[in-house]
Amino acid sequence: MAWFYLFLAGIFEVVWSTAMKESHGFTRLIPSILTVFFMILSVILLAISMKTLPLGTSYTVWVGIGAIGAFILGVVMFGESLNPLRVIAVLLIFSGVVLLKVATKG
Repeated sequence: MAWFYLFLAGIFEVVWSTAMKESHGFTRLIPSILTVFFMILSVILLAISMKTLPLGTSYTVWVGIGAIGAFILGVVMFGESLNPLRVIAVLLIFSGVVLLKVATKG
């Protein structure tokens, strides 16, 4: 279950970071509320997963899921640039997350 909680925590990190972008510096109420709500939920799930998983693994995977998800949504929703160097960078992050999963028991 720890990996499931960690995965959800990472997804919720993507949600709150996207909501924060939409909040326009916390000047829009609904996206600001969503940011705080999903931020808290994400951190709670991260903490639950850390009961079983190592700190370095869980935190790095959480950040990796958030970074990859934010990158994808940035390209799809906000028209951010998609060039070969950015794709390689995201693939390296993905590779690191997969390797940490494989290397960690639990």
